[in-house]
Amino acid sequence: MRLLSSALILAATAQAHYRFSKLVINGEQEAKEWTSIRQTKNYQDDHGVTSVSTPDIRCFQMKAGTGTATIAAGGDLGFVADQGVTHPGPVQFYMARVPDDSNVNTWEAAGNVWFKVASIDAVQTAGQKALTWPTYMKKVVSFTVPKSLPSGTYLVRVESIALHQAQSPGGAQFYLACAQVKVTDGGSGTPTNKVAFPGAYKATDPGLIFANYPVPTSYTPPGPPVWEG
Repeated sequence: MRLLSSALILAATAQAHYRFSKLVINGEQEAKEWTSIRQTKNYQDDHGVTSVSTPDIRCFQMKAGTGTATIAAGGDLGFVADQGVTHPGPVQFYMARVPDDSNVNTWEAAGNVWFKVASIDAVQTAGQKALTWPTYMKKVVSFTVPKSLPSGTYLVRVESIALHQAQSPGGAQFYLACAQVKVTDGGSGTPTNKVAFPGAYKATDPGLIFANYPVPTSYTPPGPPVWEG
């Protein structure tokens, strides 16, 4: 009976976690995992990253990329969570331009090359005391690629920050992945407020600490402001 109980606990724990392994491009979902998303270290157990100072906070990848998706600027780009986003918290999207002389499959995106393109944060409905999270239990999280983003090849980083155990520094969990994406029909914008991973966050950032009591009435996500083009 004890072995059965342990197995059930482990199964429940695994179901509470998730990984991002497929893209959805303008409503069309990739047929196979890791087609244009670099395979992550949680491909078997869906565990998250808990340290913001490890290189895993960048792409959490276990191997080089193998493919690149294509989308026109202004299109809708989404990531599929295999179990759904089963933890409360924000979902944010960053991009980094791959240099023309670099191989997209092996480029590491180190240094201040990442800029935030979208952030799906908490909302407070009139008459409710608690915050709600629009992405909670969603299978697909998405954003619109800025129309003014220059054409080129990019890494696109999704992060779901789970705050259910974030009462103290180090308690936030990151579920993240990086996709390789070629953007076409772009504009002439210049992304700003670039940051590095690791480096963009500190464990003590207010957006990475979330107390359950008293009930929070506001939330500000970590990282730079969104570049809106």
